[in-house]
Amino acid sequence: MAEQAGRLGVDIGGTFTDVALETGDRRYSAKILTTPEAPERAVLDAVQTVLRQAALAPGDLSIIIHGTTLATNAIIERKGAKTALLTTEGFRDTIEIRHENRFEQYDVNIELPPPLAFSGVRAHRRPWPGPGAARRAGDGGTG
Repeated sequence: MAEQAGRLGVDIGGTFTDVALETGDRRYSAKILTTPEAPERAVLDAVQTVLRQAALAPGDLSIIIHGTTLATNAIIERKGAKTALLTTEGFRDTIEIRHENRFEQYDVNIELPPPLAFSGVRAHRRPWPGPGAARRAGDGGTG
């Protein structure tokens, strides 16, 4: 069915999941509520909806393009798994220094939001396999 091959676009947002299907000169779309606990459910439901509308099977798709704001939303809302940044000695301030162009870079009194990652773990040497590759902050060294 090469002449009916469809192109499918999926966008999982914080509120809605949108799917658009293009096949030939026809376009189909679906917008359904995102299922935060299992985003793939909303994707599958929306994809099934547009495939049914177009009378196509999943194998008739030539490409699927996916995008999401879920990770961005998790960062902005400070939700999700706890994160750490492992650095070698001499780079412990990497998170605090941050290079961000969106802030007022010349305001020396700016109050920045707290870092997104915990910076209490440092490696005192390159983390090759074996014991003693990393130590907790405060275990000595200049980290």
